[in-house]
Amino acid sequence: MKNPLKILLFLVMGMLVGCEKDDHDVPQNIEVQDFVWKGLNLYYLWQADVPELSDYKFGDQQDLNAFLYGYPNPGELFQSLLYKPASQFPADQAIDRFSVIYSNYNDLEGVLSGTTRNHGADLALYYKDDSEYEIIAVVRYILPNSDAATKDIQRGDLIYGINGQQLNVDNYIGLLSQNSYTVNFADYDNANFTPNGQSLSLTKTVLSENPVLLTQVINEGAHKIGYLMYNGFYPAYETQLNDAFGQLKSQGITDLVLDLRYNGGGSIATAARLASMITGQFNGQVFAKEQWNAKVEAYYLENSPGTLVNLFSNRIENGGAIQSLNLDRVYVLTTRATASASELVINSLEPYIDVVQIGDRTIGKNVGSITLYDSPSFSKLGASPNHRYAMQPLVLKIVNKVGFGDYVNGLQPDEPIQENIQNLGALGNTNEPLLNAAIMHIVGGGRIPQNQTPSQRPVKDLRPMQQLKTEMYRDVPPGFSNIR
Repeated sequence: MKNPLKILLFLVMGMLVGCEKDDHDVPQNIEVQDFVWKGLNLYYLWQADVPELSDYKFGDQQDLNAFLYGYPNPGELFQSLLYKPASQFPADQAIDRFSVIYSNYNDLEGVLSGTTRNHGADLALYYKDDSEYEIIAVVRYILPNSDAATKDIQRGDLIYGINGQQLNVDNYIGLLSQNSYTVNFADYDNANFTPNGQSLSLTKTVLSENPVLLTQVINEGAHKIGYLMYNGFYPAYETQLNDAFGQLKSQGITDLVLDLRYNGGGSIATAARLASMITGQFNGQVFAKEQWNAKVEAYYLENSPGTLVNLFSNRIENGGAIQSLNLDRVYVLTTRATASASELVINSLEPYIDVVQIGDRTIGKNVGSITLYDSPSFSKLGASPNHRYAMQPLVLKIVNKVGFGDYVNGLQPDEPIQENIQNLGALGNTNEPLLNAAIMHIVGGGRIPQNQTPSQRPVKDLRPMQQLKTEMYRDVPPGFSNIR
């Protein structure tokens, strides 16, 4: 029997755009807006919840054109078509917190692959005091081969200003978005932040970030503890990730501490392969399952149901064999900067092995996206030469083997410890608070540090400010252009 949803989809899309995205009746000055509406109408996760995206909203292309003329700015149209977006709803009511649109898809592609304009000093922002107006930035880590790596700046340094201006809620985005600037440092005396007269200049360059920041082995009695800090699920660096696991495997580690505290996410496929590196004994079994809108799900359930399932694997993207550790327990370090694909790894491993989460609760991003271009198939091939707009809308919710994926308020740690800017510690050092807590848990001796609420409240992670740094995405699935 033919699927009625599919038949309806063909009828509706045929009425509006034909068997492919037909732009013959679309004036060029609303070409981008037409792309935005049609892409969201077809693939957006909450399409059925947005009246303006209804298949019955417009009788024909001319009716749609009349609607689109009311939005000269494509970005404003995009925001208006999202379901309870964070730009229009308070945090406790917003549903879509992560869909984004870019006016230049080159920038979008760079962020998804880990290539951005970056000075290399990764920052977190905190309110200076209870007034929640002035801001202090703290350096979390320094990227190798960056401008910051050549300067006297390191983890834990406190920054009160840029170019002599105190950071505050009104100016911090503009000041930190500049391609070059002077940072002004401060000291903290357990009561006040005091400018110390020190400063240095930082310049952003096009930088590709290898997300495998630290790999080492810590010997603690009978335990050989592998420590891996991983900061982004970038497919281009899967070989480096696999090599790091190979190093840990060759040294015979007994335990693994996976540091995802600053990892905002990335590729779903890379997340499945990371989980396969940690384990190895579940090859071919379900890692995660995807839930799309009714249109897309109906198509795949009828034509290719396996497309909706992500499996554990024994190969990385280039075909190389995965260096699996075959562990039945992993310790994961998290903060409120841990998001999307990082949360996916934690949630999807839990039905299979013991996952001990140490740190702060995570962001709570259980939804993923795809990249849509303005072409007949919404792929990059054949994209319009008239502009470079592309969208990264949320199109799927992801759940683990047993169907659990409801963690919009974040994944709660087993051992709650928040980072404190007064005592960050050196990454990889056994005395660093989060790593030390994991070691104490592993060896079963000593006192696990008790959670202490930091004296400063975080403003927000800079990665959400950079939009796609908290993205979880998948490649365009097979048959994508046939969903009509």
